[in-house]
Amino acid sequence: MTVHRLAVRVYFEDTDAGGILYHGSHMRFFERGRTEFLRDLGISQSATADRTNPDALLFVVRRFAIEYKKPGFLDDLLTVETAIASISGPRFTVAQRLLRGDDLIAAAEVEVVATGGNGRPRRLPPAMAALIEDAHRNS
Repeated sequence: MTVHRLAVRVYFEDTDAGGILYHGSHMRFFERGRTEFLRDLGISQSATADRTNPDALLFVVRRFAIEYKKPGFLDDLLTVETAIASISGPRFTVAQRLLRGDDLIAAAEVEVVATGGNGRPRRLPPAMAALIEDAHRNS
């Protein structure tokens, strides 16, 4: 599986009053990891997301499951690991991990569905599906 890695620093805005990584910040970090992973595959979400275009392609999170393992802290340097777990029709599932060194902070599984400008699911364009399938196959 192609594993993408993104370094993220925990800033004050990412923490609660006690300096611990706020649970909502995990989701932002995972979103950044998914976005950069797709960008590295050659998929630009902003280039396909014009909802006024009938051929628009938008990625919508259908399901987001997260398991918190250990706390993160202010100024930690973390790594978001992202990989494609599965792909089928208009959807793909992404497996993600948030790490501090070798310590697992959180793990997430995110189901993403491709939709058209009308909000209905649509198959991924063949070239895009091939990029995601290749990332999944190279596991």
